[in-house]
Amino acid sequence: MSIILHLLQKMRYALLLLSILILTACRQEEETVDYTAQNDAEIQTYLSANNLNAQSTVSGLYYIVEAEGSGANPTSTDDVTVAYKGYFTNGNVFDESDANGISFNLQGVIKGWTEGIPYFKEGGSGQLFIPAHLGYGSDGRGQIPGGSVLIFDIRLITID
Repeated sequence: MSIILHLLQKMRYALLLLSILILTACRQEEETVDYTAQNDAEIQTYLSANNLNAQSTVSGLYYIVEAEGSGANPTSTDDVTVAYKGYFTNGNVFDESDANGISFNLQGVIKGWTEGIPYFKEGGSGQLFIPAHLGYGSDGRGQIPGGSVLIFDIRLITID
């Protein structure tokens, strides 16, 4: 009789562990939402409403070079100094540098910056329209909700 009780107890623990694993897997699926189509539509609506003509890349990034600049283009591994303002399609600003900008390596920022900033020459400026999968994904970060399209006004001050 004690062997049967022991086996039943082990089965109960195994079922509990299996239930936890299934619930965890389901929760991970729920957290990873694909916003690609929704973000692309949101960016295109914003561009149209604001009479903007942007270039798009295979990854879904949109960019506008407003001022060409006279320096070189950085590579995706360079250190750069950039002045920027980041906002949502509704115009709400979530982050902004001062006029002197900030310095960083393009490998240490969101994918949209790593891909997009090399489109600007040193001294150039424009805008990046970044879908969630090139920004903060479906999780978001701080005051940036998951799935958000990010717009950045960019001025590439220097390649360091």
